[in-house]
Order: sequence, then structure tokens, then C-alpha cells
Amino acid sequence: MSTSASILQEETSIDEFFNVMATETLALFEHLEFDFLEEFDVFAPARRGRTRDHHPPALFRAFLHCYYKNVYGIRPVTRELQNTVVWLSCGFDRPPSRDAVDRFLTDLEHVVDEVFDRLVEQAACRGLLDLTYSIDSTDVRTMPADQDASKGYDPTAEEYYHGYGCTIVSTGQKIPIAAEFTESKQAPEETAMRVTCDALAVEKPIWMLGDSAYDTLGWHDHLLAAGVVPVAPYNARNTDDPKDIEYRVEARIDEHSEDVQLKQSTLDETYNRRSGVERTNDAVKDCGLGHVRARGRVHARAQVFLALCLRLVIAITNDERGDNPGSTVITL
Repeated sequence: MSTSASILQEETSIDEFFNVMATETLALFEHLEFDFLEEFDVFAPARRGRTRDHHPPALFRAFLHCYYKNVYGIRPVTRELQNTVVWLSCGFDRPPSRDAVDRFLTDLEHVVDEVFDRLVEQAACRGLLDLTYSIDSTDVRTMPADQDASKGYDPTAEEYYHGYGCTIVSTGQKIPIAAEFTESKQAPEETAMRVTCDALAVEKPIWMLGDSAYDTLGWHDHLLAAGVVPVAPYNARNTDDPKDIEYRVEARIDEHSEDVQLKQSTLDETYNRRSGVERTNDAVKDCGLGHVRARGRVHARAQVFLALCLRLVIAITNDERGDNPGSTVITL
């Protein structure tokens, strides 16, 4: 090694070295701190007086890095973290063991929805939400070896699959703001109501869009009572006297308000924006939702919310860097 190279090595810190590298991994963590994970009791040492081998923020960064690089599953993640550049850039002082990675994912499942909520709050503070929310369910496919998974059917692909489901409310540029992991793609009305309430707790929109599966009186009346206009196509199922309407909200407003009127052209134009939630589903699948490698419901749920978290982290990072928050990649 030359004298100049030796001096450079001595004077350049690890942080400066990795900043020079400017990897996508470091860009993921440039604008967000994950120290709030330390607040969750589930990550406390198992025995009194015992110290952690690895801290939650570093392990969370590690999973975000791996999902961004399309690395899924406990063993592949552990192998990826043997790379010196990776484990140092994620904040470790040594590579974590397979048991540490597995234990973190299991513990994370208990609070991963709260972690997701914290990131949603950060997205909202940055003005990434808009006044139109959309709700939809998507399938979450997993391995046939997962005995907890349900058997589903995809009519588009004309094939059966093993998996779960996820109901997502999105807004803005492919920003998920509320979600629920479900046993199958077809979620019960109770789930739709719970996810809708979670979304309204973030910020109140003007519109909430859903397909005909959300044509229920309870969902419509709850939103109208909250001052939000629900837009879902009328489904005349199980009725001998169908209404002459395109959207359920038309009938609800006629029955309960004499002062409010909505043009069908306005409803049509608004409903056309519902494709945004489908683009959000695709974006989250690019972040890992479409590559769940789990045996059991606990790890599957954790991985689903990790994918949702990664989508938020990418959106926030791109926005902070002056790039398109709707992009699923970080451009250096």
C-alpha cells in the first residue's frame, strides 16, 4: 500500500467511507431514524441483566435492505448480512446470527402494525397524502409448505395458490396508510370497517373509494357520518327490487339529506381514481408483498407489514431527495 493510501485509510472514518460509496442501502436510512423501535417492550432483553446481542433499529434496517434487494426468508437474509458492507451500513458491529434474525422477525410481528403507523405519521407530516383514499384487498401468496395458509383461486390467471390476504387503504402517490393482514383475499366487512377507521384516524379525506365489494350500508353510513363521501358501485345482489342508481351513496344522500346533491359525472370522475390503490398494491408487492417466504401466520404477517413499511420508507426517501415519491426505486 502506498503512503498516500495509508494516510487516506487512517483519516477516513467508517461513516465517511460509506457516504462516499453512496449505496442505495444507505440512502434508505438517510432521512429516517428507527430508534423508536427501542420503545417497544417486546424487544427488551429476555432475562434481567442480559444485554441485547443486536439492537432493533439495526435489524429493522437489515430487513429493509434485504427486501429492497429482493432477499427474503430467514436463511437468505442471514447470508446477505454476512457481507461486511451490508452489516456495517445497517448499523451492526458484527453480523447477526440466524437465531437473532429469526427472533427479531418473530418479536416484530407483535408490534409491526405500530411500526407501520409510525411511518405513516411521518409520511403525513411530509404532505404525501391527498384528499382521496381508496380501499382494496389483494392476495398474499406464500409457500405450499405453509400449513397456516388458505387455498385461494386467481380467476385472472386461472390457478390455485396458497396464501393470505391484505386489505389496504392508499392515497397520494402509491402511499399505503392503513392495512390489515387477513386469512384470505376476501376480507369480511368487519375488516373493511376497521381499516377504514384506521385510515380516517390519520387524516380525514373528502372521498373514500372502493369497488362493489364495499357496497354495504354500514361502510357508507360510517363514512357519511364522518363527513367523507363514499364512492362504491351499487351492487344489486340479493334484492328483488334494485335501485336505479350507479353508486350506493346516491340513495343514502337522497334518504338522509335534502340539501346535498352529487352529480353522477362527478362520482364517475372520482371513482376513476380508484386505480390508484391497485398501483399501490403492485408497488407494495414490488417491496416484498409478492414474495412472502414464510412458514406460519406469524412470520407471514410480519413480512407483509415489512413490505408496507419499505414502501413508505422509499416514498419518504424519494420525497426528501427531491425525487418522485411514487417511484419504487431510489435513484442515486
